[in-house]
Amino acid sequence: MAALAWIWLADGVILLVAPRYIIAQVHEFLQQSPTILRWELLAIIGGLFLFFAAQDLPYQWLWMVTAGGMIAKGAFLSIGPPSWRGPVIEWCVGREDIDYRFWGLGLCALAVLLLHALGWIGRN
Repeated sequence: MAALAWIWLADGVILLVAPRYIIAQVHEFLQQSPTILRWELLAIIGGLFLFFAAQDLPYQWLWMVTAGGMIAKGAFLSIGPPSWRGPVIEWCVGREDIDYRFWGLGLCALAVLLLHALGWIGRN
């Protein structure tokens, strides 16, 4: 679970520091290799892991909602029709820098809360 928190923290910091560069790289990569979306299985697996592993942690409702979002996102990207998936992806990569910074803040907050719930920070 700590690995998931560190991934969220790294992603969040990157989105805070250089959102336009990162999103441009992601957009270019998706155009060159659309099969990268096969990685959505990792979101589903990560969501399932978070759902079951976070049962005894503080902020349990937060982890259940987050896990549900991860699973829903992975399932949509996996089985959603291309006519829906394409416009959603284009909308996501076409946002303003401030939007990505807010997502980065959210990811950093989730990471810190998960590390706190695991006892890595802020607990004696």
